[in-house]
Amino acid sequence: MTPLVMVHGFMGGSRQWAEQTKALASCLDVVTIDLPGFGLNAHLRAPDTITAFATWVLDHLRTQGIERFHLLGHSMGGMIAQEMVALSPDRVDRLVLYGTGATGVLPGRFEPIHISKSRAQTDGPRKTARRIAATWFLDREAATGFEGCAAIAERSSLQAIEAGLNAMEGWNGEPNLVAIKAPTLVIWGDHDRTYPWHQTEQLWTAIDDTSLAVIPNCAHAAHLEKPGIFNRILRDFFEDVGLQNQSRAVLESSAPVT
Repeated sequence: MTPLVMVHGFMGGSRQWAEQTKALASCLDVVTIDLPGFGLNAHLRAPDTITAFATWVLDHLRTQGIERFHLLGHSMGGMIAQEMVALSPDRVDRLVLYGTGATGVLPGRFEPIHISKSRAQTDGPRKTARRIAATWFLDREAATGFEGCAAIAERSSLQAIEAGLNAMEGWNGEPNLVAIKAPTLVIWGDHDRTYPWHQTEQLWTAIDDTSLAVIPNCAHAAHLEKPGIFNRILRDFFEDVGLQNQSRAVLESSAPVT
């Protein structure tokens, strides 16, 4: 079974995918990543380019014996996923780009990246983590999933916060979009405060084989705000892969021996 590798976003971590790991266990082998500087790898120094993050994930997967995989990237993780495809297109079977875009400069973001960097220096990492995490939810701090998400974000050091913001700000994946050949699903929450519609629309229209799912009444953390809908969308996207594999197995088992 081809595993699904899930790459979290800025100030995220592998633990945020608990609902997806449980819901998809019957049909997919889910592999969750903690990027250097974040989550369970908060003790590692974070690189300051999207390419360096992507190279780290590809190398990490290889050390785990994972050569081919499906790939999901959320937010900054979606940028990393796009860069992974650019670096190693033959390793990715199917691609999910969720709450992300093709450029690191984000017009329409809840605040410009340079403001986030300045406020992080003033406020410190913990206050920054909680403030930014609140923007990921439609109901902000009152959202059911906020505290758990904020607790993961609070693991980030000031170095990791600055490095992640620098990595996003300095990245542009637009030239690589037309080269993405893997079947792709783009997911977006219709009240996302980080990535406006035009970023999502660009992914949807520029990548050749792309489907679009817009989840209503949620913001940047749709997988936590509307996990049932989000998980159903993922199951539908990967369902035909399972059917294709079953059909192939039947054909191989029924083939005449020569």
